[in-house]
Amino acid sequence: MFQQLRRAADRRRHGHGEFAELFRPWHASEHEGERVALDCETTSLDVERAELVSLAAVRFDARRVRTASALSLQLQCPEGLRGDSIRIHRLRGIDLHGGEALGDALHQLLAFIGNRPLVGWCIDFDVAVINRHLRPRFGFDLPNLRHDLARDYLKRCRHAQPEAAPDLRFEAMAEALQVPVIGRHTALGDAVTSAMMAQRLMLPVTQVVPRHDACSGS
Repeated sequence: MFQQLRRAADRRRHGHGEFAELFRPWHASEHEGERVALDCETTSLDVERAELVSLAAVRFDARRVRTASALSLQLQCPEGLRGDSIRIHRLRGIDLHGGEALGDALHQLLAFIGNRPLVGWCIDFDVAVINRHLRPRFGFDLPNLRHDLARDYLKRCRHAQPEAAPDLRFEAMAEALQVPVIGRHTALGDAVTSAMMAQRLMLPVTQVVPRHDACSGS
């Protein structure tokens, strides 16, 4: 209820300003049904402490992933950058030299996504981290619809096998959906891979993988 009230207040306050497009309802016919696959690399898996290291967003529809126009940004080195997170995303402080200021990066992200739905693996984490940095600077949270690939994949598996206990790890889902993993643990690579997995899950039930052995977790 609190989140609904906050979204309504954000819409009233910002629905006619610079970011009005974000708050318009999205319809599948709009922008040829485009959605946006989103991924962030962060300094931590704790939403309350995580700082953004890089982010990427790529538009896609049922037929195309628009990699040529993808947004891919590295940010200025955050104070919380430590060895544990560097071992995952492989971005050191020196690699972030000349990176985008956080406010500028968020502004570019808002302009890129518009009111399109956001798609990603564990998308709620990415959106929560972005919102924690977005609200103090812009006064609102991302209002976009969002779809978590793991939840959508789980539903599809249970449609095929009601007692399914599928492997919801990123790489396992990609393999089951017959999608190549591109640049794992890079924001752009994970966003592109997520877009392709989402395309597979947009197919009719009778056409889509996952394989039954993947759904069973065997």
